[in-house]
Amino acid sequence: MHLKLDHDSRRCNGTLRITGSKSETNRLLLLQALFRGFEIENVSNSDDSKVMQEALTTSSGQIDIHHAGTAMRFLTAYFSQLEGREVELTGSTRMQERPIKILVEALRSLGASIQYEKEEGYPPLRIQGKKLKGGAIHLPADVSSQYISALLLLGPVLEQGVELYLEGKITSVPYIKMTLALLNNFGVSTAFQGQHIRVEHQSQPKKTLQVVESDWSSASYFFSIAALSEEATIHLESYKPESLQGDSVLRSIYKELGVNSRFEGHRLILTKEKIKPPERIQWDLSKAPDIAQTIAVSCYGLGIGCNLKGLHTLKIKETDRLVALDTELTKLGATLSVTDHSLHLSPGANFIKDCAIPTYNDHRMAMAFAPLALKFPLSIEDAEVVSKSYPSFWEDLSQLHFQIKEI
Repeated sequence: MHLKLDHDSRRCNGTLRITGSKSETNRLLLLQALFRGFEIENVSNSDDSKVMQEALTTSSGQIDIHHAGTAMRFLTAYFSQLEGREVELTGSTRMQERPIKILVEALRSLGASIQYEKEEGYPPLRIQGKKLKGGAIHLPADVSSQYISALLLLGPVLEQGVELYLEGKITSVPYIKMTLALLNNFGVSTAFQGQHIRVEHQSQPKKTLQVVESDWSSASYFFSIAALSEEATIHLESYKPESLQGDSVLRSIYKELGVNSRFEGHRLILTKEKIKPPERIQWDLSKAPDIAQTIAVSCYGLGIGCNLKGLHTLKIKETDRLVALDTELTKLGATLSVTDHSLHLSPGANFIKDCAIPTYNDHRMAMAFAPLALKFPLSIEDAEVVSKSYPSFWEDLSQLHFQIKEI
């Protein structure tokens, strides 16, 4: 499905309810499978969460998680401790190119039985579930936080808990803290001091209703819309000021880009402010790398520069996001450069209109570029890819008066 996007008025006003956080949902789904006996409200309707739910409830010996990276990491850990169960865990062609060796080696150090079905260090995996006791694990700290969270989530059901010793600079700390906070909700004892994280065994966790906060990564596209519009008042539900999600740093970043955000209860209200933006902004996004594409596109649309660093994990996502950004922004008329861990966009409003943006099987490419329709018409190829995290994205854009036509 290819879509042509435009916007006549450049004014965006409306109220939207954003799906629950994929990150929170998938952690809670795993804990639900481990603990049982509690309910989850405002579950994400993303493809990734649907895949996770299906995998945790199926009796099949082969589980295909398609493009769902979080599911691959979390389920590798889950099935490794599920005594008596054998599964082959596989995914899309791109998923079979995404490394998982560090997590596999960590689980093997606890006694897990995991074999590679094809290439060493990559899915698909053959997992024979065994009773794991837990214990201490040493890991490089700059790996995906999903590896770390996958191990921490097992802690409560392992006799010796889990103790992680991280070596180097820790990546995506907010996602680790989110995992620990969710464990704390069940009465699980945790500690995170310096490079050391511990999760204690918990034989009788508290089983209370869990309500998932709406997804801040999904909210990022509406911050971008507000920034690129002539006028905007956008109400988003349901959020909270003290969020567990690292992407809530959006509020500070987009303040520099002319977007005011405030809370009324659980409603987040975005308004466009008439300010002169800086010539260039600089941010370290190592704690929130998923919003890098949105910010880079916003800056390009506003004609300002940006220096974004802490982006090394973007190279092993659904696509190499740094290369994809470089290719597509350059095609639109931007001047930028990327390294393995940073992006540097020069100021300037040189717009080449009516371009078609391929999405590289990456939901965030589609959604990050869509707000540019407030500046000029453009097309998004394979637009259905948004279902990975935000299935109703195009319908929600229509509510803000975007003209969307299938071509």
